[in-house]
Amino acid sequence: MYKPYLTNGKQLSFEKAQVMAIINITPDSFYDGGKFSSVSDIIKDAEVKIRDGASILDVGAASSRPKAIAVSVKDEVFRLKEPLLKLRKEFPKTIISVDTYLSEVAEFAIDLGADMINDISGGEMDKHMIDVVAKHQIAYVLMHMQGTPQNMQVNPSYENVVNDLIDFYRVKIDYCKSKGFDKLIIDVGFGFGKTVEHNYQLLKDLSRFTVLEYPILAGLSRKSMINSVIHTLPATALNGTTVLNTIALQNGAKILRVHDVKEAKQAIDLFEFYKSV
Repeated sequence: MYKPYLTNGKQLSFEKAQVMAIINITPDSFYDGGKFSSVSDIIKDAEVKIRDGASILDVGAASSRPKAIAVSVKDEVFRLKEPLLKLRKEFPKTIISVDTYLSEVAEFAIDLGADMINDISGGEMDKHMIDVVAKHQIAYVLMHMQGTPQNMQVNPSYENVVNDLIDFYRVKIDYCKSKGFDKLIIDVGFGFGKTVEHNYQLLKDLSRFTVLEYPILAGLSRKSMINSVIHTLPATALNGTTVLNTIALQNGAKILRVHDVKEAKQAIDLFEFYKSV
């Protein structure tokens, strides 16, 4: 249904769903912040995740959890530089994404070999971001967020969350195309400026976003939308994550962004076999 993207010389295919592994190099992420004490630990973690089935590594140097403190370009680049260089050297064939909403950080990361930019703000927090990804013609995750990480969960409101997001994406897609760029991946932004009910409405109607004709990424891993319903914590939300990932696959997701690669890959393999019989 979706054409593959050629991004920094690598092919990103959507024939089957892909696993994007979260590599947090932040001290304050909601689940695994401060996990790594050295770059070698990051490399070992990435190696395990690739072995378990990740085709994309998503490296983040600034937390986007609710009420997270904003990080400067200088600090984000400092955190990112050595791990990104080592990851690029160790895994030359793996697609590496960098999770940032700052165009200067994106430019820096692309210069160091990043193949994709994952922008939680969809270009809203830095108006130069679309110009950067268009210039380099690399894959771009266009996520929706109402507000900023500092205020996004303060009374999020929509007329109709699904219709409002589809309208948002139509405008963004037209703008990207006006820049000669269309290597887009749609992420509805579960948990980013949405109530629990908004999140589940988006999940229930995720297939409606296929009308945009771009692949869909689902980022549900261990989020509060799971914990608030089944009374788990991020550390105990793996089963809930797998359930929601499976629903997302049924509703058209082509990339699962996860902390737990093996379980996500198993969900994909079972789903693909289920479809084939």
